[in-house]
Amino acid sequence: MSGTLVGRWLDSDFIYSFRKSWIAMGSALVVFVVLVGAVFAHQLAPHNPFDLASLDLMDSFKPPAFAADGDLSFPLGTDDQGRDILSGIMYGTRISLLVAVLAIMFSLIVGLSVGLVAGYLGGAVDAVLMRIVDVQLTFPAILIALLVDGVVRAVVPQNMQERLQLYVIVFAIGISLWPQFARTVRGSTMIERNRDYVMAARIIGLSGPRIVLTHILPNVLGPIFVIATLNLGIAIIAEATLSFLGVGLPPTEPSLGTLIRIGNNFLFSGEWWITIFPGVTLALMVLAINLLGDWLRDALNPRLR
Repeated sequence: MSGTLVGRWLDSDFIYSFRKSWIAMGSALVVFVVLVGAVFAHQLAPHNPFDLASLDLMDSFKPPAFAADGDLSFPLGTDDQGRDILSGIMYGTRISLLVAVLAIMFSLIVGLSVGLVAGYLGGAVDAVLMRIVDVQLTFPAILIALLVDGVVRAVVPQNMQERLQLYVIVFAIGISLWPQFARTVRGSTMIERNRDYVMAARIIGLSGPRIVLTHILPNVLGPIFVIATLNLGIAIIAEATLSFLGVGLPPTEPSLGTLIRIGNNFLFSGEWWITIFPGVTLALMVLAINLLGDWLRDALNPRLR
């Protein structure tokens, strides 16, 4: 049975569309390589950039291995502390992806809940919730994230800020992205609630929450996957921006944004590799995710087949 299901899946229009798109396959390959490097950084990275006992200041500012005076032990060079850039990118990418995925999950849950409630109930509830969405959409996501971070820093005691910073940055990014999910789910829910199967569920006496969760929710998830994929790139950029500005994760857990900020201090002194390689990694990862999101939107749209 499982083999039959796998065979059907491999012969589906979805996989056929993927195989016919070299952009989708190339983007998927980039995302796969980045994910493997990030998830298995502890096993694959040449060095542990966070192990202070293994660092040597004599190794600082070493150029990439392909440049003059390069060292094969440090393929992409080292920073001012003698930390391996390649290892730092692998560990930093893992932190960036962790923050982005958690933020997207949080924004998806909030947006999905608000959209389902507003679309199914309609009336005054819909009007109030959508006005809240409209107000938040007038502010840039990065501004909302900065505001949340600033408020938390002012309220939370300083000795607890570093321990809570991961949760704060996830909440700050997630709370700035949920309106897009809410608007999309609300529109799809308003269409689905008038379908015959929903009317039939009401006639047989099913409760509103059960109708929403078991009948409407599965039919509004398609666009949500596309938005989640596209917003994943936005969340990665938002986290990198906050870290670059110095309000992201603490220096003990450097993400790609932190690595770029550190390298930016030495960019004009000739040590270009400290910031260029993390920046290129960030750009390639976000570009690949966005291209996959564009392909997913087309693949899930029956009108474009």
